[in-house]
Amino acid sequence: MNQNGNYDAVLLDLDGTLLDGQGKIRPRNASVLRALSESGIEVMIATGRSTRATLPVVHELGLDSPMLVFNGAGIYCPKEGKLIEERILSNRVMERALRFAKERNLLTVVQKAEAKFASPANTHDERRALEFFHGLEVLDSHDLPDEYVIRVIYYSADHDSCQALQDDVQVALDAPLFLTNFPLNLLVSHRDSPLHVVDVHPPSRGKAEGLRFLQETHGIAPERVVAIGDASNDLDMLEAAGLGVAMGGSSQRVQNSADRVIGHHDSDAIADLLQELFVGRC
Repeated sequence: MNQNGNYDAVLLDLDGTLLDGQGKIRPRNASVLRALSESGIEVMIATGRSTRATLPVVHELGLDSPMLVFNGAGIYCPKEGKLIEERILSNRVMERALRFAKERNLLTVVQKAEAKFASPANTHDERRALEFFHGLEVLDSHDLPDEYVIRVIYYSADHDSCQALQDDVQVALDAPLFLTNFPLNLLVSHRDSPLHVVDVHPPSRGKAEGLRFLQETHGIAPERVVAIGDASNDLDMLEAAGLGVAMGGSSQRVQNSADRVIGHHDSDAIADLLQELFVGRC
């Protein structure tokens, strides 16, 4: 934790953090973030979303700074209109990943930088899960792409927990990977879903890649960064930042890992925090 309380950047999650329960940005939170950016503070979005799903939020905020997407597997620059960093899964891993999906008959989504593909949904819950995606192309499982893949997502109703699914994935793929998991019912639009979800990414430090990027490109050391998040995929950045902030309503694990816990994402807690930390800048 930065004991001096002097910060030069904000690294910010979207779902469950900046976005409220309706998937919107509260006006005051948006206003404070814009003011911070205009004052010279680096404001960087760090999300598990794809580039396409993140850009509308960044445009609404009026940010043109690079944003971390795919849980750290990519960094996209709005100014250049392209990924300036991208990690992809190896052909060997993809061969194992698609074989595992077929053997277990799992609903599977394969994401490239600018395209998304899914195997056919077999149940009502699986069909609803795919409604979350924009621009998704459904293919026969044998036709899913296996090259230049940035993420594979598995859905299962047959495993007892997300961790059980993740353990099976790790054994089957047998390679260095960055894995995240969550129950689909964490999302407001899928509260009744029984599906467990595991995301498979190339090896990385997850959202802590945002801290590395800020240091390499702007000379901002991790201890001078405020990181705000709410979920297990935010832990890497919360623990590495100078001030790790958990949203109210986060799991106990996330709150225990943070330096500070603030209000719920349906409030102006982010604006309150930033105005306290960056006095006179927003």
